[in-house]
Amino acid sequence: MPDSFRTIDCREIKDNPFKLIADDWMLITAGDIKSFNTMTASWGALGELWHKKIAICFVRATRYTFEFMNKAEHFTLSFFDEKLRPVLDFCGRTSGRNVNKAKQAGLTPIETEEGAIYYAEARLVIQCRKIYADDIDPKLFLAHEIHDAYPMKDYHRMFIGEVLRCLVK
Repeated sequence: MPDSFRTIDCREIKDNPFKLIADDWMLITAGDIKSFNTMTASWGALGELWHKKIAICFVRATRYTFEFMNKAEHFTLSFFDEKLRPVLDFCGRTSGRNVNKAKQAGLTPIETEEGAIYYAEARLVIQCRKIYADDIDPKLFLAHEIHDAYPMKDYHRMFIGEVLRCLVK
């Protein structure tokens, strides 16, 4: 871990989780230093489940990151200062199938001791070990308006990760 980051207990995160995810956005990253991909996301959750601190993220099967999320044991959620919003915009609209997103966005990948990837430019990183995954089933929607989020019927897979480490600058 670079000197600029320090490990904190996840209870010490000062950010409002609703603002952090929905407004500030995050990069979901999976893979290892030889082969990884990242994507921008504004859906997710942080909390407690099964007596574990957890993070939940959602990835559509059409996203290149989906392949990496399915294969990897770990994933990271990286959060950035507002001045790096263009990086998040770029990583949200550009496919890693076509370009090296991290390189083109000017991000510096760092590998954790478990082999997960995060970025030197982040201000907060949540590293997780996958503990559950399931596909969103539209037959189980209880609120009809949720269908509006899926005009293409391209439902997400939900990944629940046990929080192993939180890093801050």
